[in-house]
Amino acid sequence: MKHKLLQHADIAPLLSTELHSRYDVHPLWKEGDPAAFLARHGGDFTGYVTSARFGVPEATLAALPNLKVISSFGVGTETLPLASAAARGIAVGYTPDVLNNCVADTAFGLVMDVARRFSAADRFVRRGDWLKGPYPLTTSISGKRLGILGLGRIGQVVAKRASGFDMEVRYHNRRANPAVSYIYEATLESLAQWADFLVVVSAGGPETRNLVSASVMRALGPTGFLINVSRGTVVDENALIEALEGGVIAGAGLDVYADEPRVPARLLALEQVVLLPHLASATHETRQAMADLVLENLDAYYATGHACAAVPGAV
Repeated sequence: MKHKLLQHADIAPLLSTELHSRYDVHPLWKEGDPAAFLARHGGDFTGYVTSARFGVPEATLAALPNLKVISSFGVGTETLPLASAAARGIAVGYTPDVLNNCVADTAFGLVMDVARRFSAADRFVRRGDWLKGPYPLTTSISGKRLGILGLGRIGQVVAKRASGFDMEVRYHNRRANPAVSYIYEATLESLAQWADFLVVVSAGGPETRNLVSASVMRALGPTGFLINVSRGTVVDENALIEALEGGVIAGAGLDVYADEPRVPARLLALEQVVLLPHLASATHETRQAMADLVLENLDAYYATGHACAAVPGAV
């Protein structure tokens, strides 16, 4: 008999197909009244598949009295009820490491694009403006100073990419990492003041909400660029818009926003901003690896009682 799982959303066809071949999966997102469905059938399910975007609402968790394992498609954990799951002995798996390279590539692509203004230059050519005169000068990348907020798995790959451009790297975390050789800045403001480019790859959640504030952007200054591939909530979006409109910083490269997929009209109007639709991990190779790890976490739990890639601090 197959284990019964709930699937929160239609995460990825390549994952859904394999899930249905291995498990008895019910698509919760197809229920017109999910709460009523869970009130009737919540006790039937031992597994829950979700993503970092959707997580597991506390009310949903409470309606699943026999839940044993959560497997999340993604690396973010701020939407997962980790404390409640731990209190009930529920294993929580996620998909770390397999997306490090693609997210770091996206971060560095934004560094290059916002400084050299490749996307804006493409629009310049398409509009026919090149016929009227040359494109304005842009900013060099090589040899500049790269500050990283969040020197974790992904941040360290970003730092590695920067070495190919002879960039000096410093970072800020909640605490210094003795395993790395990069200089640690004790405050985010001091890192921003030093940096030419500030790359945000920290975790999301309440602890980091609006961490990149107006004062941080003032420290980054009128020749500095902000790159965010973490969570939109880490940057004070209103302060960012005001900083861009007022020339407080030179530009920004964004893959994430405070209220996705809604992007403020004031951001859309700015030429010195590169806007991506949260695609940092969106390659065929990485999404396949993430799907494989979601399945491996489930298979490992039902075989051994433990997810193979458990969220730190989870059961």
